[in-house]
Amino acid sequence: MVVGRLDTGSYAVFPADGAELLRRLGAGMPLETAEEWYETTFGEEVDLEDFLTTLHELGFVSDDAQAQASVPAPPVRLRGLGRAAFSPPAWLLYALAVGLWIRAAVVRPDLAPDPGQIFFTHSLLVVQLVITFGQVPLLLVHEGFHILAGRRLGLPTRLSVSNRLTYIVAETQINGLLSVPRAKRYLPFLAGILCDGVVFALLGLVADLTRDPGGSFSFAGRLCLGLGFTVAVRMLWQLQLYLRTDLYYVLATAWNCHDLHDAGMTLLKNRVWRLLDRPQRVVNEENWTPRDRQIGRFYGPFIVLGYGALAAITVFVSIPVTVDYVRIAGHALGSGDVNAGFWDAVLSLCMNVAQVVALVVLSRRKRRAIKSAHSLTSSSPEVELA
Repeated sequence: MVVGRLDTGSYAVFPADGAELLRRLGAGMPLETAEEWYETTFGEEVDLEDFLTTLHELGFVSDDAQAQASVPAPPVRLRGLGRAAFSPPAWLLYALAVGLWIRAAVVRPDLAPDPGQIFFTHSLLVVQLVITFGQVPLLLVHEGFHILAGRRLGLPTRLSVSNRLTYIVAETQINGLLSVPRAKRYLPFLAGILCDGVVFALLGLVADLTRDPGGSFSFAGRLCLGLGFTVAVRMLWQLQLYLRTDLYYVLATAWNCHDLHDAGMTLLKNRVWRLLDRPQRVVNEENWTPRDRQIGRFYGPFIVLGYGALAAITVFVSIPVTVDYVRIAGHALGSGDVNAGFWDAVLSLCMNVAQVVALVVLSRRKRRAIKSAHSLTSSSPEVELA
């Protein structure tokens, strides 16, 4: 059972007997009585000292000497805006935008996403700067929809930035989401994808409406298509379930699991180690709840699907973009003329190297921080929507 505090966002998964013990202690049962009740009810002793230490570390216990009268929680800001963003008129506008784009793309297929749309101008440096920094407001809008969906339910939310593997991502933490019925959690999970779909459609419509008289795209239109392509890739990125994307949380919620990712990965690895006759590498599966183990047994194909999405992005996005980039940069550097195109390619390459170095440094710092961290936060289920 998931138990926790909405005001602090501290949550943990307790076994049913531990949750019942916590409930009785919270109702005022003395420690000695609670210990006797547990032994009588479950037929075994309980390490009450260790249990209380865990409760203290989770922030579930208040000392009498420091206890303060409870005060009403402050009202959640932007709750009205959150309700408006997901009201029936808003849904109608979102559907209208997507529908108009689909109609336009059917008539004019050049609106469909294509890797070549990234290069909306001849300057590689301008392309990189616009694609890199142009994503910032789009990412903030994406996370803003997560925040509004949570605020709509009266839940506190927090925005943070971190790096996963070679990705730098913005994340919205809505731990209080665990306190609402499951049916109400899906919209906060899917709000970011909804936002990306609408933004992608709007960018495509702007590109279509700003065509030159001859039917070709204007500079503004090419710019919109370039940004729209990155939004489309971000939606495809959500299929990488092994990264615990928004879609992962949708599946975990639908199947009522607490730690489906780790359970599924462990069961998949154990299956491989047993096939290879290496039982010493098998991990104890009792570390996860029965429900996580039950669903985790057939979750393996979904993990494989996530790596398939990565392969698809690599083959159909990363490689074509890289080939075009190398071709354009190579032509500028190999022309023999030290002109604007030459320096544009040089600065673009320097920017690429700087980004790679920055990602390597961030990854190393993150690994050091994980190795040196000693806390219980890893055992508390967190909801982070990227």
